[in-house]
Amino acid sequence: MPETLTVLTRNRDFRRLFAAELVVFGADWFVMVPLLVLLPELTGHGFWGGLVLAVDTGINALLLPYTGTLADRLDRRKILIGANLASFAAVLVLFAVRSAATAPLALVAIGAMAVAKAFYQPASSAALPNVVDPADLPAANAIAGSAWGTMTVLGASLGGVVSSAFGPYASFSVTAACLLAATVITFLVRRPLQAERAAGGERPRPGHALVEALRYILHRPRITALVTVKSAVGLGNGVLTVFPLIAVAHGAGGLGAGLLFAVRGLGALVGPFVMRPVLARPAWLFTGLALSMSLYGLGYLGVAFAPWFPLVLLLVFVAHFAGGTNWVLSNFALQAEVPDQLRGRVFATDMMLATLSIAVSQLGASAVVDHVDMSVVLAGCGLITVLYAIGWWLVTRRMAGSSGRDGHPEMIKP
Repeated sequence: MPETLTVLTRNRDFRRLFAAELVVFGADWFVMVPLLVLLPELTGHGFWGGLVLAVDTGINALLLPYTGTLADRLDRRKILIGANLASFAAVLVLFAVRSAATAPLALVAIGAMAVAKAFYQPASSAALPNVVDPADLPAANAIAGSAWGTMTVLGASLGGVVSSAFGPYASFSVTAACLLAATVITFLVRRPLQAERAAGGERPRPGHALVEALRYILHRPRITALVTVKSAVGLGNGVLTVFPLIAVAHGAGGLGAGLLFAVRGLGALVGPFVMRPVLARPAWLFTGLALSMSLYGLGYLGVAFAPWFPLVLLLVFVAHFAGGTNWVLSNFALQAEVPDQLRGRVFATDMMLATLSIAVSQLGASAVVDHVDMSVVLAGCGLITVLYAIGWWLVTRRMAGSSGRDGHPEMIKP
């Protein structure tokens, strides 16, 4: 852990890029948690919460292929700054959500923020290898991979506390301030966020550029495997729709629901650091990915039948420990193997598949949650993830020794 964290103290630009991402992720929770409480209060219908989540993930998934192309063609620094400013403008719309009649404005605001995130995510992921030295990339990935988990713990908890103490509109104010802070921090990054392109080189049209990236992915089975691995956890993500029901069933109430989200984030935070040694052992990569997918599914199968709330919290932690590990392992492999001029598009495809699977899972769970016991939803999501993991492993188990970008048996160098 201390060796991993030294990249933050030694590299000012990476520190700034990471800090900006922390702020952006935290701001997201200061919007989402209050909205999930506010909208049912204003409308009298719980359906609005699921709709907000679906809009957030669905729009993001649909736009990622195009935004990933732009991350390879345009200045990534400008993309990150522009995305933060667009999110800031969208948050201002939320201050108009005051009644059932104005509730649809929340969907407009969340949709606009989802568009901004679709630009931000591939540009940020593709920029990371450009702000650190190659030897620091494994450590930087472990740290960057912890950003989402860190802010799920802190952002979700603080968002709930601020909203409860001062109201949802205070949380929206914090979000707006955070997004402006992230804009300033990103502006201060000095290293170029993409490799220098050949002088006078013609940039392909977006359609052609996207086809080029898809061809690159489909013609390389190893890359295809890596961009489909996050879908396993995504397809199990419908479990989030029953978190409040789990808490109520165990007599834990609103505090219990907050604890479930916090433990989820804590697992995603700890996993990348504990499993960092796998990044230095290429032969373990595909085994680690298959095991992490399986453990996520098994964790929620256990939650479906766990009789005690402390055991539920432990199993949720284990599941997202595995989910966080899965995310970082696949991200590092893609960053190490995909050339810079294609990296934005490949990451966009990767995130598109992940977020689309999340949207499908959440919509599916929302459609049945009022008609079946919550244990059925939990067990179903867990089983889908386990079966996906088994199928993925059977298809990819012979790829561990295949050649990567440099054509060597060990493609991922620590």
